[in-house]
Amino acid sequence: MTELTWLNELLAGNRIFTPQTIGYYWDGLVLTTQLVFLSLVAGLVLAIPLAIGRSSGRRWISLPIYVYTYVFRGTPLLIQLYIIYYGVVFFDGIQQTFLWPILREAFYPALIAFTLNTAAYTTEIFRGAIKATPRGEIEAARAYGMSQGLMMRRIVLPSAFRRALPAYGNEVIFMLHASAIASVVTLMDITGAARFVYARFYAPFEAFLFAAAIYLCLTFAILYFFRYLEKKLLAHLKPQSGN
Repeated sequence: MTELTWLNELLAGNRIFTPQTIGYYWDGLVLTTQLVFLSLVAGLVLAIPLAIGRSSGRRWISLPIYVYTYVFRGTPLLIQLYIIYYGVVFFDGIQQTFLWPILREAFYPALIAFTLNTAAYTTEIFRGAIKATPRGEIEAARAYGMSQGLMMRRIVLPSAFRRALPAYGNEVIFMLHASAIASVVTLMDITGAARFVYARFYAPFEAFLFAAAIYLCLTFAILYFFRYLEKKLLAHLKPQSGN
């Protein structure tokens, strides 16, 4: 307890922000970070092959992917979360399978909903970046005798990733903000912690303003990270100053 002495002294006399309530916000921060990070990673892994398929000239490949992205981008994330969280119990026999111990926990339906949603948006982001690949780069790769797979791996995807970086940074921030709805399925994320503090102390401004400050700090950190990546990866696009 000695390491918390400074915190107790700082919060002395404060009725709302006690070490206990700060602990709720901290737990909410950890859960929010885990949920957003895992959904973004899984969504990115799904989005790359889907974006390649979406860019395909074969309609039997691109059309199902288009339908998937259209549905998930055209419906609210909250509705998708409700359908997955509440709808899974209506599958016959699901409670007798090995999946039930996982799906009955609110975290995993939320993770699935967030992953499918961000994968749909990221697919379209990367699809646009792939389509914007300069034709000269493709022709040069073909002139070197590269196969379609090798050209995609060495030329198209690295180039598309650099072009997609600003838009993908916005998607990461969007997912952070959208994660606030996780509290509606009983998850104690940052917003869930604010709801708890509000219900306990009847202090909506203090509870939710503190949560907003946490989201704001996370947003600035993400912005700084992507600005740094853009500076490193897009430096060759900056106009060169004359001597």
